[in-house]
Amino acid sequence: MSAPTLWEEGHLTGGRVTRLAVLSGLLLLAVDIALFRDVTALFDLGFVAVCVAAALGVRPADFFRVSVLPPLLLLGLVTLVAVVERGWVARESDSVVQAVVSGLAHHAGGLMAGYALALLVLLVRMRVRARHGDRVSAHSNRAGSPAPTRVTSG
Repeated sequence: MSAPTLWEEGHLTGGRVTRLAVLSGLLLLAVDIALFRDVTALFDLGFVAVCVAAALGVRPADFFRVSVLPPLLLLGLVTLVAVVERGWVARESDSVVQAVVSGLAHHAGGLMAGYALALLVLLVRMRVRARHGDRVSAHSNRAGSPAPTRVTSG
């Protein structure tokens, strides 16, 4: 058997992937705002990378969680920025709700690209998994190990 491909290697739980995506998004925001005093295209590019990385890293049982992650992640990040400093995503005079809507509109391109690529990666992973079945990795000893037994003594 050959080594697992990129499409077969995701093994992180959905919760862990979500936490890593949120932390990565916060780091992206911090770097972008520190460099440019605004949320720029750098954030959009990093957001796309985070979405693709989440889709590659998650285990198959948690595909749904990652399939809904990009819009919720962007909504959360833009809401945070709108509460902290509206001028980074909208005009200073806008309300928080208007700043969130403006921020989502300004970064819709990054959201669309990240969402589309994440869904594409999940689709490819599902097809590869269906083609290869649920085989056990060649790097695991589970295929040659005996079945577990339960022994009880009186």
